[in-house]
Amino acid sequence: MTKKTRISLVAIPDASLSTLHGLYDVLNGMAFLKGLDPSIPESAPFRVEIVGTDPGPLKLASGLPTETHRSIAEAGDSDIVIVPSVVLPPAGWRIGRYPALVAWLRRMHDRGAMICSACSGVFLIAETGLLDRRETTLHWSYAENFRRLYPQVPLRPEKTLLIAGERGQFVSSGASMSWHDLALYLIARQAGPTAAQAMAKFFALQWHRDGLGAYMVFEGRRDHGDAAILEAQDWLATHFSVADPVAEMIRMSGLTERTFSRRFSAATGHAPLAYVQQLRIADAKRRLERTAEPVEEIGWRVGYEDPAFFRRLFKRLTGVTPGHYRRQFQIPAFASGTGARGD
Repeated sequence: MTKKTRISLVAIPDASLSTLHGLYDVLNGMAFLKGLDPSIPESAPFRVEIVGTDPGPLKLASGLPTETHRSIAEAGDSDIVIVPSVVLPPAGWRIGRYPALVAWLRRMHDRGAMICSACSGVFLIAETGLLDRRETTLHWSYAENFRRLYPQVPLRPEKTLLIAGERGQFVSSGASMSWHDLALYLIARQAGPTAAQAMAKFFALQWHRDGLGAYMVFEGRRDHGDAAILEAQDWLATHFSVADPVAEMIRMSGLTERTFSRRFSAATGHAPLAYVQQLRIADAKRRLERTAEPVEEIGWRVGYEDPAFFRRLFKRLTGVTPGHYRRQFQIPAFASGTGARGD
């Protein structure tokens, strides 16, 4: 009999119910899908359980309960440990609340386990120090909080899935529903790519092959305390489409070009031109989502006279073409009230 891969899903009060139970259902799904597809093993390859500091009922972030099957003291060794996404309060993640779990994660890693995170679950894993100098990903809205707490962990929120470590033992998935990619990756790695494909078809899961750049919402940092740069940002918010906005900001600031560029980059984390491009592409994304304007006109409206350059820049910053973005994110006619069918 083939030995089952032991998977421990970590439950803490901050956890998201949908991610925790979604991972549980999909990874356990192979047990009841055998016979539907020849690529699904006859014997389920996974043994999945929910673990926590204590066994029994646990109320999650949504207020709904889950059941912790075993405590970490009782669970024994795991082959794969997954920390599902957590819901952060406005103040962000607080280090030091789960010392027993942090120590257990280190112990599981030392015994050879793969350590995985779904989105913001990486906050807990980062407390172990195991991710230092290893790239990871999570939801972009939590990126600033994460970088402040763990500056030694390189963060790539535009990435869907990142595998790190000398034996690929650290796996992180990015924003929200990219836990689908994590589940499919683990199935492919442990049971083979055809099994992952069968599970994706049955559950209608999709790989986020183009990354998460198209989903990200740009918000320029404004808590830097540099009044001159903040004034430039305020002006740029409504004038990003004018010709040469960087030169105009420099003129308005009264600073030299070199000084303005240095202070702008230090305050916002972006060079002035890169900041302008982010604002322009963010507006283009909204227009693609909400209007039927031709791509060339949208490019012109946000400040680009050359349609080819606009298309290239859009793809570089989002990972997809403007046309692909519109097909992916524009509300379909049946949902917007302009049509009755969802072809």
